[in-house]
Amino acid sequence: MKYKLDKNEIKNKLLEIVSSDQLLIDSLMRDHTTFRIGGPADFIVFPESEEQLADISAFCKSNDIPVFLMGNGSNLLVRDGGFRGVMINTRQMNTVVTEGTRVTAQAGASLRAVAQEALAHSLSGFEFASGIPGTIGGAAIMNAGAYGGEMKDVVAKVHLMTADGRFETVDGADCHFGYRQSRMRDAGEIVTAVELTLTPGNADAIRAKMKELNQRRRDKQPLNYPSAGSTFKRPEGYFAGKLIQDAGLKGYQVGGAEVSQKHSGFVINADNATAADVLQLIGDVQHKVKAQFGVDLEPEVITIGEDTRDEN
Repeated sequence: MKYKLDKNEIKNKLLEIVSSDQLLIDSLMRDHTTFRIGGPADFIVFPESEEQLADISAFCKSNDIPVFLMGNGSNLLVRDGGFRGVMINTRQMNTVVTEGTRVTAQAGASLRAVAQEALAHSLSGFEFASGIPGTIGGAAIMNAGAYGGEMKDVVAKVHLMTADGRFETVDGADCHFGYRQSRMRDAGEIVTAVELTLTPGNADAIRAKMKELNQRRRDKQPLNYPSAGSTFKRPEGYFAGKLIQDAGLKGYQVGGAEVSQKHSGFVINADNATAADVLQLIGDVQHKVKAQFGVDLEPEVITIGEDTRDEN
């Protein structure tokens, strides 16, 4: 795409907001996603505060520069041509504090770090998330869940920046959480921090539960390969992995992308897969499952970017 400003002007404007070690230019997104796939992003910025986040967003909006907010890149597929615009990565906004039964975490804090903080204070209710490889901001936006727990069960408040740049605090009950859905996702709002209300518990029991759930994850999921987690949302009344397996697609490959032999609900990067490989495989799986069972599989993985590189 063509920017109003040239790339050097954009770089200089961003460097008025952040320091040079908070900005990457033309960095391959395969180095920033758990899928290990993706072409270069024009810019990746790592804000350290809400103020920097707001300034970056306002600058991009006023100059019609596309923006995408990411955390750990654990649910993200970036196309092979990369991303034309500014990726805002929240990983440096990662403070976690506890007061009583309330754990407050900045958006870029990993779910593992938040779970460890809860454990350190003998607080129960967040064990389900301890093995999910994402950030709490992304987890709130997607209403992440596993093993019978979901973010909606524990979120007390969400601190966010609205699409027009205002900071608000929203009660969990007003986040309109649904299956992998929230008001923040619907409205394009940026989560800056999340407050959780947890339950006093026994540290040994919490630790044991976390260990059990993480072992179940290791036993059932192909964690030894790059992936973006579960590829498809769960269709009502079905399990995506079983439908895919029953369609005879376990181990099905397109280029370096493969339906996992260990869990058919996962598309893995088995051998230097491209985004095009993954997208063709996803399409093939959708077509075959629809043809055999009449069920539409909707991707859970978020896909962004361009198929080819278009220089400014």
